[in-house]
Amino acid sequence: QVQLVESGGGLVQPGGSLRLSCAASGSIISINAMGWYRQAPGKERELVATITRGGTTNYADSVKGRFTISKDNTKNTAILQMNSLKPEDTAAYYCVAQGVLEVWGQGTLVTVSS
Repeated sequence: QVQLVESGGGLVQPGGSLRLSCAASGSIISINAMGWYRQAPGKERELVATITRGGTTNYADSVKGRFTISKDNTKNTAILQMNSLKPEDTAAYYCVAQGVLEVWGQGTLVTVSS
């Protein structure tokens, strides 16, 4: 089984930056990809970005050029660097580890507001 612990959410002004981290533990070898999804109030959960074991990345159109997903293999951690944040980026952000099973983190809240 895989366990995920997220960190890095908070309140930031428009145009600011935040860095989210997702540390995986347990059956790391079973993970083929990690990623981030988000869910704003009253909206469905949507893809933000994913990264495969081999390093291939995928981004939602709404975050391309502003967000960067990366991974630190030594720490089994996926990182989402979010720059030029907009109020519409406000949401609960969830880390996911995908493999034989799909495991979700508990979520971390990102609020972009002046």
